[in-house]
Amino acid sequence: MSEDVDDAALIERFPYVRIDHDSKHFYRGWLDERLLFNRCDACERFHHPPKPVCPSCWCASLTPTEVSGRGVIHLAMFLHQGPPAPGVDYAMAAHPVVAVELEEQEGLRFTSTVIGCPREAIRIGLPVELGWVERFGAPFPVFRPVEGS
Repeated sequence: MSEDVDDAALIERFPYVRIDHDSKHFYRGWLDERLLFNRCDACERFHHPPKPVCPSCWCASLTPTEVSGRGVIHLAMFLHQGPPAPGVDYAMAAHPVVAVELEEQEGLRFTSTVIGCPREAIRIGLPVELGWVERFGAPFPVFRPVEGS
């Protein structure tokens, strides 16, 4: 369980990202294949990326809360070059990157890639759900089309 991983070990598991006090719960959730976003205890709004205070009401009382990972593609782009990553081959085809608006709250978006979907089927409005792959030896959140969409 991710609760058993101290902060130093968490940083070692994700050497390619900057982890700080505000984002440690977000990445700790990845170890359990859970997408955790901070939710304000006062106004109950989710926000991402992690910040020390709620951007809606400025309350500092935040709780890492799991989101479903279901939503629709809000923005789609195809990268033809970029940093190396396991499972990403820019020479074979453009790598899809999407911003997904999550069903929990209007405007709550998370950016990742889409798997299990032909490039020509990736479009704005496509219903997707959260999936996980291994990247750099740790879980990495991705999206896949909802069956039947």
